[in-house]
Amino acid sequence: MASKQAEQLFDFDISKYMGEFKVPGVDVETLVGSQRKNIEALTQANKLAYDGLQAVLKRQVEILRQTMDEVAVVSKDIAEPGNPQDKAAKQAELAKDAFERSLSNMRELAEMIAKANNEAFELLNKRFTQNLDEMRDVFVKAAKK
Repeated sequence: MASKQAEQLFDFDISKYMGEFKVPGVDVETLVGSQRKNIEALTQANKLAYDGLQAVLKRQVEILRQTMDEVAVVSKDIAEPGNPQDKAAKQAELAKDAFERSLSNMRELAEMIAKANNEAFELLNKRFTQNLDEMRDVFVKAAKK
């Protein structure tokens, strides 16, 4: 239902309606085209952000599975009989490894999020710059008339 409404919104041709309201020095087609490009850029930026979020969530699930597998192995090793000093040393080593892996995983996830944010920001920044150029051209063209 929502996608049908979105399609109807994008199919709406405002230039047909604005064509009747002729304002001197205003090129309705250019304005409409510029706004259409803005909407397309926002849509692409949202897709980049969404894809980035999906990648982060997928990686978090992978990390969770890996962690659960490691916990199962470690639990089995700890439950086996053995020298208490050796077990304590092994537990300390396992805790150190787990901590280092956690830091590495957090860094990886933070980098993934930053990359997705940067891609979306760059796309929007590029469109903003294009929009300023388009507006400048409209004003220059209007001043010449």
